Amino acid sequence: MEIAKKKAHTYKPIKNKKSFWGSLIHQRYLYFMSMPFVIWVFVFNYLPLWGWTMAFQNYRPGKSMGEQEWVGLQHFIMLFQDERFYLVLRNTLAMSLMGLILGFTVPIVFAILLNEVRKKAFKSTLQTITYLPHFVSWVVVAGIVTKVLSIDGGVVNQVLTATGLVDEPIQFMTKGGLFWIIVTLADLWKEMGWNSIIFLAAMAGIDPQLYEAAKVDGAGRLRQIWHITLPGIRPTILVVLILSIGNLISIGFEKQFLLGNSTIVDYSEVLDLYALNYGIGLGRFSYGTAIGIFNSLVSIILLFLANGIFKRFTNQSVM
Repeated sequence: MEIAKKKAHTYKPIKNKKSFWGSLIHQRYLYFMSMPFVIWVFVFNYLPLWGWTMAFQNYRPGKSMGEQEWVGLQHFIMLFQDERFYLVLRNTLAMSLMGLILGFTVPIVFAILLNEVRKKAFKSTLQTITYLPHFVSWVVVAGIVTKVLSIDGGVVNQVLTATGLVDEPIQFMTKGGLFWIIVTLADLWKEMGWNSIIFLAAMAGIDPQLYEAAKVDGAGRLRQIWHITLPGIRPTILVVLILSIGNLISIGFEKQFLLGNSTIVDYSEVLDLYALNYGIGLGRFSYGTAIGIFNSLVSIILLFLANGIFKRFTNQSVM
């Protein structure tokens, strides 16, 4: 027995290690299938990084990259000395935070409510209706929002005046204080159904036996949601939240460009639109590149910071 115990303690299972080339040959079809996506990422995400050198040059079109005048950090110094930059940064952070709060929480709540619907026909219809706005161009959405909020036949102003809440129609699109709210709500309407898909998929992976056991123990719908549904989708929530924080200042410019106007430009201009107007629009390609680099670096820092915080307190991360 003692000899058997010693052999049991000293026995180590032989690991079947495959070489890299053996694994490559064995899984060659999977590698071939992924190659187009790898090439796409390289061409559109990594290859353009060569253009970042323009931020350290006084770039002039018509000359090669080697013939450009190198100016170091001059464009970054100009960027941080421009008062307009801080105004634009304020607008970007304000709309990003509002979009993060509503655009992150509302799809979760909507997915939970939709998951509780038992009639499949009604559930499918509701899903389709809420998904459709995602496929509508922002040009069309901006036209709809402008029409709904207009003072000439706008539905919102008609309701407000008919109910006596206001005496005269409100010019929503000319009030800078309301612009952030309008953009946030328009984006929420457009993307809520689409953003809820990932949470619905996570809920589909929860073991149904957990709900059956909870029913036997007398748990109602709310307790099942709190003790089963939410813990079941917690990893998905954390991953989506981390990625959303990483894209906090990368909100694009389509919404602001289409819904904004000259009267509220101090509230509608964001970093990407600032780079377009004061960089490419004025032929200051190096300055516009510096803005883009700042945007990318802040996004990377926020991503690693959020990932590190969640990894420390929850032992879960995306990297």
